[in-house]
Amino acid sequence: MSSDENVKKLDIKAGVKSRTIHVDYLARVEGEGALYLKTKGDEVETVELKIFEPPRFFEGFLRGRSLFEAPDITARICGICPVAYQMSSVHAMEDALGVEIPEHIHQLRRLLYCGEWIESHGLHMYMLHAPDFFGCQDAIELSKKNPEIIKKGLRLKKVGNDIIRVLAGREIHPINVRVGGFYTLPEKKAFSEVIEQLKQAREDAIETIHWVNGFDFPHLERSYEFVSLASEREYPMSTGRIISSSGLDISVQQFDQYFEEEHVKHSTALHAVMKDKGAYFVGPMARYNLCQKQLSSIVHEVIKEIGFEDVCVNPFRSIIVRALEILYACDEALRIFEEVEWDGKKAFVEAELKAGVGFSATEAPRGLLFHRYAVNEKGMIDKATIVAPTSQNQKTIEEDLHDFVKENLSMPDDELVWKCEQAIRNYDPCISCSAHFLKLERCNAK
Repeated sequence: MSSDENVKKLDIKAGVKSRTIHVDYLARVEGEGALYLKTKGDEVETVELKIFEPPRFFEGFLRGRSLFEAPDITARICGICPVAYQMSSVHAMEDALGVEIPEHIHQLRRLLYCGEWIESHGLHMYMLHAPDFFGCQDAIELSKKNPEIIKKGLRLKKVGNDIIRVLAGREIHPINVRVGGFYTLPEKKAFSEVIEQLKQAREDAIETIHWVNGFDFPHLERSYEFVSLASEREYPMSTGRIISSSGLDISVQQFDQYFEEEHVKHSTALHAVMKDKGAYFVGPMARYNLCQKQLSSIVHEVIKEIGFEDVCVNPFRSIIVRALEILYACDEALRIFEEVEWDGKKAFVEAELKAGVGFSATEAPRGLLFHRYAVNEKGMIDKATIVAPTSQNQKTIEEDLHDFVKENLSMPDDELVWKCEQAIRNYDPCISCSAHFLKLERCNAK
């Protein structure tokens, strides 16, 4: 962190000493936000992750639109994980209309998710998160120290993008997804180059796991309420039930009975909580801790090689879990190419319009993503609800920061700010996909 990025003030009023630190830019978190910390003696009085970005009104945009437009509209919510938003809306519409998709469509949707996990995790790990462990301001500085590392990250990201491009029409805001399946199915031979790239990507992913496993991780271990999708047949991506570390096991349709969103004064984003329980944790760590058995054999072999823990409760080590999921996504994509035949098969199932309410939850790279839609008999959307992973993790991020700051009050300001920023980046928060800005204020009072 350069000195000109900090403005420090020392105010003494009525015997109270206060210190304020402003971090003008955090370029490795997507969106606009601020962090406010207030300590008194050895206690942390206030931790607020402030989201001040204006609401984007996507739920409002969807009302009055045809349900068949939902995939293209929701894909614009995020440029990093458009597949998750798009596919969540598709599954919800299919739930409302009672559409059953064939197995080859299900597998191709998993292939699409594999592409998104590879590109999104690769971007986060190499470009946004890894620089923290080398004391670098950004990936450009890291590339000067080790250009081969960044080249590997870009190579991984390209493979993920190519899967999405070939299958879904383009890599950003894909256009080939529709209710009932896809508009068209590319022939398997169209993926010949991608398949060869995936074989190299699988090796790159293994090397990445060994690389990140050697990082020096700050200490932070807490008891979390992990929540994710789960399925007996496969590692969760686009279908399953919702489970938690405390034993919750519900259908997606029961989400509203156990989870709710709350408005807090310091954020324009809602905070999601488990009713009667409070904060919970979604994302790669939740998937790993709850569904580890469904990972493929090659992933289990690497887990054993590096001696990685069966239950990970240090969010700073989440970068290792993301690397494991990249390996899984590469391996799963290759399995689909090898085992699934779709040439000559139908691209979609016709959907008959009727009134209903549809629910869906899928696993975006950052965690559980919930959609609910009420549609009328004309196929128009009357109401839409979208609960993003970052809104579900916000309260847990604040609790992490509280505990981490409490244990590290003796740190110099610059170091504490750096570690707090890193603690936020552990979650790969997607505040939005526009401006990149974080302001941190720390007030110490005696």
